[in-house]
Amino acid sequence: MDYLIFIFERLDWFGVIDILLVTAIFFVILLLLRDTQAAVLLRGGLLLITLLGILASLEVLPAFSWLVSSALPALFLAIPVIFAPEIRRALERIGRTGAIVTRRSRENGDMIDDLVTAVTRLADRNHGALIVLQRSDNLQDYVETGVSLNALVTPELLLQIFYPNTPLHDGAVIIKGDHVLAASCVMPLSSSGSLTSTPDRAMGLRHRAALGASEFGDAVAVVVSEETGVISITHQGRMISNLTGERLKTILRTFFQPAREKNPLKAFFKRFFADAESSRWEGRP
Repeated sequence: MDYLIFIFERLDWFGVIDILLVTAIFFVILLLLRDTQAAVLLRGGLLLITLLGILASLEVLPAFSWLVSSALPALFLAIPVIFAPEIRRALERIGRTGAIVTRRSRENGDMIDDLVTAVTRLADRNHGALIVLQRSDNLQDYVETGVSLNALVTPELLLQIFYPNTPLHDGAVIIKGDHVLAASCVMPLSSSGSLTSTPDRAMGLRHRAALGASEFGDAVAVVVSEETGVISITHQGRMISNLTGERLKTILRTFFQPAREKNPLKAFFKRFFADAESSRWEGRP
């Protein structure tokens, strides 16, 4: 108690600000890692470090204490390697939300309506499809792997592209604004292994490509299963499945028709934490 009183007597405003900054940093880190595989790794690492610290403090184990004191710095150096994907995504998220004045998406409701109409028809017919919607991050590298179209989005065009055994039905369609940039595009496959933890393990290359497209940027991918006709959507490496047409339309509108925020600083934090909240998608019905 005397020690706490000693600390509070010497606490000034700069000390309070210092404590709040450190608290905010840890809060953001924990928020970004919440409900992810990295959170499990972090808990395991903290438990291991705590256990090693307790054992190393025992004077009856001098050799073990020396080993721990020598190996512990190397363990801290391994943290960037273990959490490399999470660190990269966090930096990309900060980069996308770093500008106080953000670019407004130009997608309109007609494009979303046409897209949802096409997706629901494809699902009814069990025609597999993968549609990637470009946002802030440029997808030109993937556009160049496909067949250039540069055509307006219409239900008839999407239905024709993904009709079975047609030349363009394999691969992804990439949409920017209200235009189909290219079809039959090759997207990176996800290697996170999150599909193996889902109840439906019959998901194949389309779903892995949809997750991969969302892991390497801020794109949104809509995928229709050829086996079951189930509609899914991915963002930030997370997937929501078993969507109806209305629910898909609602989700797409939240991405491409956001409400304008009058306070720029509030919009910055709102967008940042909205991206962090997307990490909780996996496992939702």
